[in-house]
Amino acid sequence: MHALKDNMAAKKSAQVWIDENMPLLSDWHTNIWELAEPAWREFRSAKWYVECLRAEGFTVEEGSAGMPTAFSATWTNGMGGPTLLTYAEYDAVPGNNQSASVIEETRDGMSRFAPGHTDPHSALGISTLAGLLATKHAMTEFSISGTLKYTGEPAEKMHGSKVVHGLRGYYDDVDAIVSFHPFYMLPLCNTARWDTQCGAYYSKVYTFICDEPESWQLSSNPNSPIPASHSSARAPGANVALMSMYTTARIMQDAMLPSFGGWSLSDAILLDGQATADNLPARVARIQYSWRTPNIEMAEHVLAVLDRNAKNSAEMAHCSTEATWIARSRPGITNHVMATVLYENLTCVGAPVYDQNAIKVAQEIQKNLGLEVMDKPFLSECEKLISPQDAEALLREHLAPWQQNWTSDDYVEMTHYAPTVRFYISRPALKTPAGAGAYPGWVMNALGGIPATIDPTIVTAGKTISGTFIDLFTEPHLLKEARDEFNDRVAANPMPVLLDADFEPPINLPWPDYRARGEERSWG
Repeated sequence: MHALKDNMAAKKSAQVWIDENMPLLSDWHTNIWELAEPAWREFRSAKWYVECLRAEGFTVEEGSAGMPTAFSATWTNGMGGPTLLTYAEYDAVPGNNQSASVIEETRDGMSRFAPGHTDPHSALGISTLAGLLATKHAMTEFSISGTLKYTGEPAEKMHGSKVVHGLRGYYDDVDAIVSFHPFYMLPLCNTARWDTQCGAYYSKVYTFICDEPESWQLSSNPNSPIPASHSSARAPGANVALMSMYTTARIMQDAMLPSFGGWSLSDAILLDGQATADNLPARVARIQYSWRTPNIEMAEHVLAVLDRNAKNSAEMAHCSTEATWIARSRPGITNHVMATVLYENLTCVGAPVYDQNAIKVAQEIQKNLGLEVMDKPFLSECEKLISPQDAEALLREHLAPWQQNWTSDDYVEMTHYAPTVRFYISRPALKTPAGAGAYPGWVMNALGGIPATIDPTIVTAGKTISGTFIDLFTEPHLLKEARDEFNDRVAANPMPVLLDADFEPPINLPWPDYRARGEERSWG
């Protein structure tokens, strides 16, 4: 009974720490939200986390696993004890610039094509940081032994960093992992995943290179003194190869996999080709494909089709082709012990509550859109808990019986190294008035940056993480049960890592950026 009382007192101390520091945590969130740096280019965001963690007494490795915008931080109290991990994400999405306001407008006069936080990863990181620091506070006050580990995970939108941290051993010494994300689709709101984890995710960049355009038609103009005369026949070039690849992939998309199962194929053209239109063949062009599938077998089928299309497109356009892996993630491994411990703590904390300030913000948005102003404007699910088992049952109603996994997220790689729970806390979302369509995308983005509406997410998630960590630190049987379940599941369905051990993160590709020669520039 004495141990239980200490456990509850430690949790209460952590919760009080979050309440007392919420103004500071809210300011921290606003800072990351405003920085809004895109994948692999989150230099200022990562630097902020590193400086904050060092100020809090953590030992921090910058640029962990060869990723300039990643980090790994540890803090130990006492002798012995387990190592528990949670993490920050902080990448934003180009083309989603939105101010923290009740109307559609950009931040600081920037182009609307600048990055913005959509999920929002800004709240993800500050929520886990709140839970981490609150746990540290309670561990110090109640002499709880153990190690806190906190990693900075850039480029989540590309599943970029966790597979790299895993390959380099950053999760090998971890006893348990808590993975958080603001909720993004029902029924996963204020709950933890149960059996249906995220599935496979592959991402690859195909580069087309026209290195020898002069060899396309050697006899086209034998009297020309130069090999690239403007009057000579031109090689098709890299742009033609890219467009052939793009078109064939779109044509083949319906034939790649069944029309159900929740799979998807996305593409993006990287902008490092010729800067101006000239009477010369394009020398380089790149296209990225990312695909989500319920299992590895389906992902490999898509890969075979894309590889074949790339080879044929390159040959047609007198190019060679190179391929660069961005990510290759395995489906996740569930852990009922971890999910149960976390949801019990979430039950004690309760769902987020939106006060009158938050309601006023939501009503202003509805008014500005010419919609009915509601007394209770937030989606009802945002203020309710749903058990992992009930969420699982609702989710399975929409899935094929054979399908074991759904959607994708790179937390799945962590689940192969230690017992892991994936949980969700509501981000603010509004009810749709009767007869009206969906809200424009800027609305949820704005709500993710306005303190009155996003702070409840941070409070709830932070308290849930700290309570879960304190249970795992103070009740050794929970970690043993979680590890036993983890070992059983890995033995029953082994899934080797999908990338080579020497895989290098693709940090040097021409990802969208807003910096030039070390200086900031505006998006155009």
